Amino acid sequence: MSSGANKVRLDSALSTGPVVTCMKTLMMVFNFIFWVTGVVILAIGIWTKVDMYQYLELSSIYQPEAPYVLIGVGAVIVLVGSIGCCCTLKGHSILLYLFSGFLFIVFIVELSAGITLIVYRGKLEKGFREGLSNALEKYGVKGEEEITHAVDDMQKKLVCCGINNYTDWYKTPYSKSEGEATVPVSCCSVAAKRCQHTSLDPHTAAKNIHTQGCHKLVVDFINGNMGPIGGVALGISFFQVLGALLAFCLASSITKSKYEQI
Repeated sequence: MSSGANKVRLDSALSTGPVVTCMKTLMMVFNFIFWVTGVVILAIGIWTKVDMYQYLELSSIYQPEAPYVLIGVGAVIVLVGSIGCCCTLKGHSILLYLFSGFLFIVFIVELSAGITLIVYRGKLEKGFREGLSNALEKYGVKGEEEITHAVDDMQKKLVCCGINNYTDWYKTPYSKSEGEATVPVSCCSVAAKRCQHTSLDPHTAAKNIHTQGCHKLVVDFINGNMGPIGGVALGISFFQVLGALLAFCLASSITKSKYEQI
């Protein structure tokens, strides 16, 4: 009776061993991909903070904490992904259970982030128009140097002028303070201040200043990037569910294998 029971345990252990090995291999592949997604999210957060903030901060609904949230989430995923690799290699079932739970939390966060990005696009477009309009009203005002610099930087880098076009500047306090129709030097396409006092005639203006409005350029950029980023976030979030289930099954198999060896 005892030898029969031992034979059953031996057969079970032999069948469990290859399963655990296979699942460990799959888990290592998942951990690597998970780690890479963390690096990507971290890079997007840094990119948003370094390159995009100067445009997004002009939006009336911009949240300055957003880049830091992305950087924090990316850093945590990189760290946990590395820990997940160690847990998988050493076969710590308890840590794998915790890793599985963490992946479910990441799934909820990334799913929410993806949906938010897709929904947020329309609000950001409206908020950017309102924010840019306010920025033009405050341009050149004492104490508003940060906004003035942000507008100048945007117009130079994006090669644009005004909200819809350069004539938007003619209605601003900045233009009125100059005593005639005026645009900032950052609107100039030629290295001469005379371009600031440009005729309303579009043919004449095109020779001296940027005639394309900034709103459309920024909105096109946002729509061209936030949509794909949101879609990728949704796709990655469901990938985390697979990883969570895999980690849970691996932990269960390791626990079962250890129990059968007793």
